[in-house]
Amino acid sequence: MIIHSKFKDYNVEIESDLSFLNRFSNLNHVQYVVDEKVYRLYQSQFHEIPSESLILLKATEENKVIETALSVCETMTKLSAKRNIVLISIGGGIIQDITGFVANILYRGIKWIFVPTTLLASCDSCIGGKTSLNYKTYKNLLGTFYPPDSIYICPQFFKTLSDADYKSGLGEVVKFNIMAGPNGLSKISNDLTELLNKNFDTVNEYVNGSLEYKKRFIEADEFDKGERIKLNFAHTFGHAIEVISHYIIPHGTAVAIGMIMANAVAEERGILSKKFVQDCEKILLEIIQIDIKLLNASLSDVLNAIQKDKKQIDNGMTAVLMANVSGNTELKIVRDMTEREVKYAFDYFINLYKTKNYGQ
Repeated sequence: MIIHSKFKDYNVEIESDLSFLNRFSNLNHVQYVVDEKVYRLYQSQFHEIPSESLILLKATEENKVIETALSVCETMTKLSAKRNIVLISIGGGIIQDITGFVANILYRGIKWIFVPTTLLASCDSCIGGKTSLNYKTYKNLLGTFYPPDSIYICPQFFKTLSDADYKSGLGEVVKFNIMAGPNGLSKISNDLTELLNKNFDTVNEYVNGSLEYKKRFIEADEFDKGERIKLNFAHTFGHAIEVISHYIIPHGTAVAIGMIMANAVAEERGILSKKFVQDCEKILLEIIQIDIKLLNASLSDVLNAIQKDKKQIDNGMTAVLMANVSGNTELKIVRDMTEREVKYAFDYFINLYKTKNYGQ
């Protein structure tokens, strides 16, 4: 798959096994940045990486900050190669954010290869060129647009994901199919068991399908000025959930919860049918596993988290909602979500989760 970008066209390859990593040994002037957990799990695959060319990072939200990026820059400036350095990063979305930021700012841009190791990064964040760093209590406040030169996806990495991390990735997979409307919803409903069981033929199909779906948005609006904003469906709630849970609830799971909340607001506004809402909930509740007490925050804390989100453009609260139009569904950007609707959405999800006996 080729992604067309204003910066450069870049390629996404889906690999059947981890032997593709051996190709990197033929490259000169390489700096590796690898998630330290991934390195431990697959150390035999990385035995050819010289220690002086390797940086291990702990993939935590606390590490996704400018200080970490500058530390990587500092290490790389000590290498004899400069603009001809090749940065290869291996890990999930946090590693992608840190290294993508580095690749953009160091020497005004260096070659960058990204190997996503999580389902979440593979089906979503690896394309589109966004890099985002946290700043103080602000999530993803600092960032750039800078895509990799090449992306290599190997679902074999998903075998060692925890159940929570795998289902977090499914949150974004489900999101794209819900965004696609009733047909997409019906398809993933039929295939959900295979996805939950990690049938890799099915997983590959949905990773590729998710990237193809997202590709249309990012090629039409690479810099997030209009059409691409619709990809933030459920993220107003999702990012707030991450913040109030102190990032214990992972991103994809927070987005899955955010979809239930966003749909509840849309249904209450009278723009989305109850049937579509319930069909979505049936799927989403299968992939959400949380301690419900993590959502036990005051309304002011929730509103504060939403207002700090970078998508907000004024005092009104922006959200992307689903809406029924002419027998189908479409995505609608609203900029007038109220405090009452936010409270309603959180109360709705908490009551639903408890009623369905998914709570703890």
